[in-house]
Amino acid sequence: MSLDGYIDDASDRRLILSGPDDLDRVDALRASCDAILVGAGTIRADNPRLLVRSPQRVAARVAAGRPAHPTKVTLTASGDLDPAAAFFTAGPAPRLVYVPTPEIAARVPAAATAVVAAGLDALLADLAGRGVGRLLVEGGTAVHTAFLSTGLADELSLAVAPILVGGGSRFVDPAEFPAGRLRLLGVDAVGDVAVLSYGRAA
Repeated sequence: MSLDGYIDDASDRRLILSGPDDLDRVDALRASCDAILVGAGTIRADNPRLLVRSPQRVAARVAAGRPAHPTKVTLTASGDLDPAAAFFTAGPAPRLVYVPTPEIAARVPAAATAVVAAGLDALLADLAGRGVGRLLVEGGTAVHTAFLSTGLADELSLAVAPILVGGGSRFVDPAEFPAGRLRLLGVDAVGDVAVLSYGRAA
């Protein structure tokens, strides 16, 4: 996010906050996970591929008996997703789309598996049943807010870019969050970005 708490500005162009070093850090994080989750709004706005970029990291996953890329995951209340989006077309990773009703499931592009799940607890239980032990939640705002307000995030990795944006989409929306302080796990300088790592309080 920016210094003033935004992950996107108010323009139609994608706001680039990370530098090369931080993008490589995120790639390593992706490679360590079983699945990557973004909201449908992020798919529509940013068209992410959600793949491991480094050939060496892909090779290391395969050598360890893991799929080349983590499973791609999204959730949508409407099913309004473009089948040409990179989520559905880029790479060989399995694709899961969580929806609230069978009627919405029927609208999910055929390149993905639609799963009916009522709420985040049901989504996480289904992922666990599919062998997902480590889930990377990449955003955006609504998804960050949902996971953090329900106390379902075990760890928060927050990259703060040296940019002031002034308006747009914040890291989280106003919500009722669990009381208490998170536990600071580490502070790292990654290029010109400060990466703050937090865990649940002891």
